[in-house]
Amino acid sequence: MPAITLPPKENALFKRILRCYEHKQYRNGLKFCKQILSNPKFSEHGETLAMKGLTMNCLGKKEDAYDLVRRGLRNDLKSHVCWHVYGLLQRSDKKYDEAIKCYRNALKWDKDNLQILRDLSLLQVQMRDLEGYRETRYQLLQLRPAQRASWIGYAVAYHLLEDFEMAAKIVEEFRKTQQTSLDKVDFEYSELLLYQNQVLREACLYKEALEHLNSYEKQICDKMAVEEIRGELLLKLERADEASQVYRRLQERNPENWAYYHGLENALKPRNVEERQKLYEETWVKFPKGLVPRRLPLTFLTGEKFSECLDYYLRMNLSKGCPPLFTTLKSLYADTAKVAIIEELVVGYETCLKNCRMFSQHDEGKVEPPTTLLWVQYFLAQHFDFIGQQSRGLDYINTAIDSTPTLIELFLVKAKIYKHAGNIKEAARWMDEAQALDTADRFINSKCAKYMLKAGLVKEAEDMCSKFTREGTSAVENLNEMQCMWFQTECALAYKSMNKFGEALKKCHEIERHFVEITDDQFDFHTYCMRKMTLRSYVDLLKLEDVLRQHPFYYKAARSAIQIYLELHDRPLADDSKECQADAENVTDKELKKMRNKQRRAQKKAQLEEDKKNAEKEKQLKNQKKKKEDDDEEIGGPKEELIPDKLAKVESPLEEAVKFLIPLKTLVRHKIETHLLAFEIYFRKEKYLLMLQSVKRAVAIDPLDPWLHQCLVRFFKGVSESSVLAEPVRTVLKREISRLFGDSDPKSFNKKYLSRHSSSVPQRLAAAKMMVYLEPSSDTMACELATAMDDSLNGRSIQVCSEVLEALRGGQLGGEGHPKAAEAYRAACHALFPHTLAFMEADYQDNSSANGDLSAGEQDDMAHEMYKRLPEFRQEGDAGLLLALGAQEGVVEVQVASEELWEVPLQHHL
Repeated sequence: MPAITLPPKENALFKRILRCYEHKQYRNGLKFCKQILSNPKFSEHGETLAMKGLTMNCLGKKEDAYDLVRRGLRNDLKSHVCWHVYGLLQRSDKKYDEAIKCYRNALKWDKDNLQILRDLSLLQVQMRDLEGYRETRYQLLQLRPAQRASWIGYAVAYHLLEDFEMAAKIVEEFRKTQQTSLDKVDFEYSELLLYQNQVLREACLYKEALEHLNSYEKQICDKMAVEEIRGELLLKLERADEASQVYRRLQERNPENWAYYHGLENALKPRNVEERQKLYEETWVKFPKGLVPRRLPLTFLTGEKFSECLDYYLRMNLSKGCPPLFTTLKSLYADTAKVAIIEELVVGYETCLKNCRMFSQHDEGKVEPPTTLLWVQYFLAQHFDFIGQQSRGLDYINTAIDSTPTLIELFLVKAKIYKHAGNIKEAARWMDEAQALDTADRFINSKCAKYMLKAGLVKEAEDMCSKFTREGTSAVENLNEMQCMWFQTECALAYKSMNKFGEALKKCHEIERHFVEITDDQFDFHTYCMRKMTLRSYVDLLKLEDVLRQHPFYYKAARSAIQIYLELHDRPLADDSKECQADAENVTDKELKKMRNKQRRAQKKAQLEEDKKNAEKEKQLKNQKKKKEDDDEEIGGPKEELIPDKLAKVESPLEEAVKFLIPLKTLVRHKIETHLLAFEIYFRKEKYLLMLQSVKRAVAIDPLDPWLHQCLVRFFKGVSESSVLAEPVRTVLKREISRLFGDSDPKSFNKKYLSRHSSSVPQRLAAAKMMVYLEPSSDTMACELATAMDDSLNGRSIQVCSEVLEALRGGQLGGEGHPKAAEAYRAACHALFPHTLAFMEADYQDNSSANGDLSAGEQDDMAHEMYKRLPEFRQEGDAGLLLALGAQEGVVEVQVASEELWEVPLQHHL
């Protein structure tokens, strides 16, 4: 169809459509579109149809928008407007590659269109098509050489391509056009100069960068940055005397900055420890109250000198009560000799402060205030916790709490000790006590919520967070809007531990969406930073975005999602209705009655929760409607809802797991866990070459890793038993296996691994699991091997022993779970780790259900009901009511006269 040309009247209407779109007056724009298209002569005008589609897309009508734009494009294939609009539509759907193609087609018909070129350049830098970005910026520079953004964009393109010299030349040419008075304060010009200097430094033109800095120093507003850059450049140019003067000036401005001391050391280059210590002694005289010059020598001093410096540093901090003291010294704990000195000194302080209120009996009458003893005990509690002596740590922190029961920091440390001891439920209780002391502290609130999530108390954690979230919406939704990823990560782990895989996956996908949003949000900065001249920050942002998914939040979410998808592949969720029917056929009348009572309670509770959710939804809909009325022009459509049941019953779990794995393989390849997770996926997909790639990368990182050993054995056995491998693939695998394993078979490879690492519990467990995997009849030997508790063995941590116990109960060591061996091992571990919940007797662990026939979810629900109703009982002081509730639910919390809360399991059934 030939293109239709609009007459003046309709052309004026079309221009008004464009203005309405630019000013977000979408409904007015649609009216003008209707006026043109209602005329039979122009009912198929391509550009008007395209603009109508674009406007409807902004109102959330995506399908209609695509139909209109494609129809308009078919009617006028040579219109740059239609192609441009189609590109904008693709861009709104995040289909950036397709949008770039559309823009290039638009430029075929209007090659000098500035708006299309700008939009194309934004997409190219967003997609990191840097060569194309450079060409587009050059075209814009030719068309608009007088515009500042044209020069800056072209320079940034070369900078991103790491052609630093060319970038520096372009910036210099542009700088020459800027007429700025020496007395005038111009922040944008200052930023331009600092960016130019950064480019020179990255080009390793240190001499030119220093000359540039000296020439334009007066016109740079950030004087601190000037001094720091000067010190760095002088060090690069080996002008040590001048560099030392710069760093001394910086020390006078901020004597607590570690980098300035390191810079001074690099400038003066002390030949031995004595000279290095003397350098810091000079700063002690100059800054007598400085903490950093006292702390830094502790990293390189040893023996008596270390003890003397540490003694002064500890006394100075403990006297004035410095809570982060242990954190500042934590890096010294890698040296066992220094740990012994720290312990000897601080334990000596405590003894002397108790006896004579002085740090040492040799002190000349300097009496310390009572708070000093408190902070010494606070430090010792953290010290013993860190070195794995939780019982001694608890003794010290309990003594401190008895003396000062209103200091929040003490309760925080007590909660942390219980967490490290493996009793997260007790840790959450003490963190709740800390939060009760200061309900207006958001940090304590967040810590308490985090501990509750670790303990599986998801609802309680949500209630805790709701104290600081926006009113009128649920805490979970508000935290999701705020991209509060620590909460969502902990929620995912909590749901995963409760086998609520759908809820856990929902949280993982929410975190994934946050990272997608962060990546998309950089779009706004491509133009903003050019306009505001914040070029250093802009380049840093682009570099950050390139490695964004290295962040621990994404790594934890991706790892959890992959593990859940692997579990769903191995054991898909069964149909609930069939499962219930099968259970009903195999129970007695009494048990059936009990089951129905439970189901009735669960249905009633579910109905109450459903009513509450509906009320919240109605409230939110009202708020959204009001917001729509305030801002009539709604932009974009709603996102696809994440439904837990749908996520948990996905058709191809392994394909979903690969989606989370790909960014990890690219950006987190330094972690062995990335490659082992990749192996687990490919092992289930029977992709042997990809398995080989994963294990080779893992071997390069840590060849002794226990999980890696299990993967190697499974891989070796899988290749040797597979009958479907193509001959070229088999040849490659055999050659690589001979390099990895030698000429041995899987059994002998496992034996060699065990003989080499027979003194390590984690390696013994891995070898034992593989013994059963290769030869199920060796389960007795494997069980004895994994459960050995000799003092000579190393690696006997809470986590490793928990894995051994889980393997015993889960059947990974054969023998259908080894119940007797598991109980004996649990008792032995309990003697070794008395505070760990996993090693306590089953009655203690599961005291929320005396008859033991409730599911984990029902126990959590009952605990939640008890938790909510406790304040009523505390106010009434009615122990009888509490006992009645306990008789009904199977557990009771009684508040006795001493105000301590005890849990009393009732030894009878409903």
